[in-house]
Amino acid sequence: MNESLLMIIALFTGVVLGSLFFGGLWYTVRKALASNSPALWFLGSFIFRMGIVLAGFYLIMQRANWLDGLICLVGFITARFIVIRLTRAYELKTGLVNKEVKEVTHEA
Repeated sequence: MNESLLMIIALFTGVVLGSLFFGGLWYTVRKALASNSPALWFLGSFIFRMGIVLAGFYLIMQRANWLDGLICLVGFITARFIVIRLTRAYELKTGLVNKEVKEVTHEA
Protein backbone atom coordinates (compact mmCIF):
# COMPACT_ATOMS: atom_id res chain seq x y z
CA MET A 1 0.00 0.00 0.00
CA ASN A 2 1.05 3.58 -0.50
CA GLU A 3 2.97 4.98 2.47
CA SER A 4 0.99 8.24 2.63
CA LEU A 5 -2.30 6.30 2.62
CA LEU A 6 -1.09 4.28 5.61
CA MET A 7 -0.20 7.48 7.43
CA ILE A 8 -3.68 8.87 6.78
CA ILE A 9 -5.18 5.64 8.10
CA ALA A 10 -2.99 5.93 11.22
CA LEU A 11 -4.13 9.53 11.77
CA PHE A 12 -7.80 8.60 11.30
CA THR A 13 -7.39 5.64 13.65
CA GLY A 14 -5.87 7.93 16.28
CA VAL A 15 -8.76 10.37 16.00
CA VAL A 16 -11.29 7.53 16.33
CA LEU A 17 -9.46 6.03 19.32
CA GLY A 18 -9.18 9.43 21.00
CA SER A 19 -12.84 10.17 20.38
CA LEU A 20 -13.84 6.85 21.92
CA PHE A 21 -11.51 7.33 24.88
CA PHE A 22 -12.32 10.93 25.77
CA GLY A 23 -15.95 10.75 24.73
CA GLY A 24 -16.29 7.64 26.87
CA LEU A 25 -14.65 9.44 29.76
CA TRP A 26 -17.12 12.32 29.48
CA TYR A 27 -20.03 9.87 29.33
CA THR A 28 -18.70 7.94 32.32
CA VAL A 29 -18.35 11.03 34.48
CA ARG A 30 -21.92 12.09 33.67
CA LYS A 31 -23.36 8.64 34.40
CA ALA A 32 -21.21 7.93 37.47
CA LEU A 33 -22.26 11.15 39.21
CA ALA A 34 -25.90 10.06 39.02
CA SER A 35 -25.18 6.42 39.94
CA ASN A 36 -25.37 4.61 43.25
CA SER A 37 -22.04 2.90 42.55
CA PRO A 38 -19.75 5.37 40.78
CA ALA A 39 -16.63 3.33 41.48
CA LEU A 40 -17.90 0.52 39.27
CA TRP A 41 -18.61 3.01 36.48
CA PHE A 42 -15.13 4.49 36.67
CA LEU A 43 -13.30 1.16 36.98
CA GLY A 44 -15.29 -0.60 34.28
CA SER A 45 -15.06 2.33 31.92
CA PHE A 46 -11.32 2.71 32.48
CA ILE A 47 -10.65 -0.95 31.74
CA PHE A 48 -12.89 -0.91 28.67
CA ARG A 49 -11.48 2.36 27.25
CA MET A 50 -7.86 1.40 27.89
CA GLY A 51 -8.40 -2.01 26.31
CA ILE A 52 -9.75 -0.46 23.14
CA VAL A 53 -7.00 2.17 22.94
CA LEU A 54 -4.17 -0.27 23.64
CA ALA A 55 -5.52 -2.74 21.08
CA GLY A 56 -5.81 0.05 18.50
CA PHE A 57 -2.28 1.30 19.06
CA TYR A 58 -1.00 -2.27 19.00
CA LEU A 59 -2.60 -2.87 15.61
CA ILE A 60 -1.20 0.38 14.21
CA MET A 61 2.28 -0.46 15.50
CA GLN A 62 2.25 -3.95 13.93
CA ARG A 63 4.02 -2.61 10.85
CA ALA A 64 7.04 -1.82 13.06
CA ASN A 65 7.06 1.77 11.83
CA TRP A 66 7.42 4.23 14.70
CA LEU A 67 6.16 7.07 12.51
CA ASP A 68 2.72 5.45 12.20
CA GLY A 69 2.53 5.22 15.99
CA LEU A 70 3.50 8.87 16.32
CA ILE A 71 0.91 9.95 13.75
CA CYS A 72 -1.71 7.86 15.55
CA LEU A 73 -0.77 9.59 18.81
CA VAL A 74 -1.15 13.00 17.17
CA GLY A 75 -4.63 12.00 16.03
CA PHE A 76 -5.43 10.74 19.54
CA ILE A 77 -4.40 14.05 21.12
CA THR A 78 -6.25 16.02 18.43
CA ALA A 79 -9.41 14.11 19.29
CA ARG A 80 -9.01 15.23 22.89
CA PHE A 81 -9.35 18.87 21.88
CA ILE A 82 -12.25 18.08 19.55
CA VAL A 83 -14.15 16.21 22.28
CA ILE A 84 -13.51 18.99 24.81
CA ARG A 85 -14.86 21.57 22.40
CA LEU A 86 -17.94 19.51 21.47
CA THR A 87 -18.82 18.55 25.04
CA ARG A 88 -18.38 22.10 26.30
CA ALA A 89 -20.68 23.38 23.55
CA TYR A 90 -23.22 20.66 24.39
CA GLU A 91 -23.13 21.43 28.10
CA LEU A 92 -23.50 25.16 27.53
CA LYS A 93 -26.38 24.58 25.12
CA THR A 94 -28.24 22.27 27.49
CA GLY A 95 -27.45 24.30 30.61
CA LEU A 96 -25.52 21.52 32.35
CA VAL A 97 -22.70 23.81 33.43
CA ASN A 98 -23.07 25.20 36.93
CA LYS A 99 -22.63 28.85 37.72
CA GLU A 100 -19.64 27.99 39.93
CA VAL A 101 -17.83 26.29 37.07
CA LYS A 102 -18.28 29.35 34.88
CA GLU A 103 -16.86 31.56 37.62
CA VAL A 104 -13.82 29.32 38.16
CA THR A 105 -12.98 29.24 34.45
CA HIS A 106 -13.66 33.00 34.15
CA GLU A 107 -16.31 32.54 31.48
CA ALA A 108 -19.12 35.04 31.05
